[in-house]
Amino acid sequence: MYPAAMNWDDLRIIAAVRDEGTYAGASARLRIDETTVGRRLARIERALGLRLFEAADGVRKPTRQCDVVLAHIQAMAAHAEEIGRIGESLPGPVGRLRVASTNAIAEEVLAPRTGELLRANPGLTLQFLTSSDNVKFSRWEADLAIRLRKPDKGDFAISKLGEVRLYFFEPAATSAADAVTCAYPDELGAIPEMQFLRAKRLRARCVTDNVRIIHKIIQSHQAVGVLPEHSCADLLIDRRLRATLLPKRRDVWLLVQSHLKRDAATRVTIDWLRACFQDVARSG
Repeated sequence: MYPAAMNWDDLRIIAAVRDEGTYAGASARLRIDETTVGRRLARIERALGLRLFEAADGVRKPTRQCDVVLAHIQAMAAHAEEIGRIGESLPGPVGRLRVASTNAIAEEVLAPRTGELLRANPGLTLQFLTSSDNVKFSRWEADLAIRLRKPDKGDFAISKLGEVRLYFFEPAATSAADAVTCAYPDELGAIPEMQFLRAKRLRARCVTDNVRIIHKIIQSHQAVGVLPEHSCADLLIDRRLRATLLPKRRDVWLLVQSHLKRDAATRVTIDWLRACFQDVARSG
């Protein structure tokens, strides 16, 4: 069993030093700092309890123990190459992508259409990261992210994914002033939903960023609130509710890690995301 400090990147350094004969050569080949090469090799030697290279005439030559390690590295490299070929037998693009979005969008817009995408692209795997909070996209916690607010800046590609219609619901039997008002937190004060509620001078009595909670309370016919079109299909046909289409729509933005913009699997996924929101718009 390898020590906890061992990883494939470290093993690649051993092979690079063997092939190039110097830390500088390995550094250039792997595109990492020469000092890093020496430090990581020293760490491996400490972990294994043996010496990997000896200096002779300015060249790093592998020790007998290193030759044994290198034999295993060569076998691992061959296995890694074989794993990489697995996708060649699958039609379409191959890749695993992490898609971040709110719970409501993942459940109501993406999930119903995910099966069709994955069946058509057997080499593609999607991982949904759902939260009411923004996943830290700048830290590469996700590959693509769907945002309901346009980010000010960041090292990623951003484009408008679509627009979402918004509906104001109120009990048909009473006025909005007599019902409980559901609203979003103050930090979301700039969104169209909150602007509409302020214009109507409705005081928030229930505050949440969870669309499903607002939906359930409105469904009780005791409250008013604003919901996106993908979250209210059943409410629109409820005769005990009045629905008003807001004049302003909610923009939806797509963020993509810059290094994935030309990746085939990413392009297929982006096209699918756009189609998902187009379907929502057509069904409204």
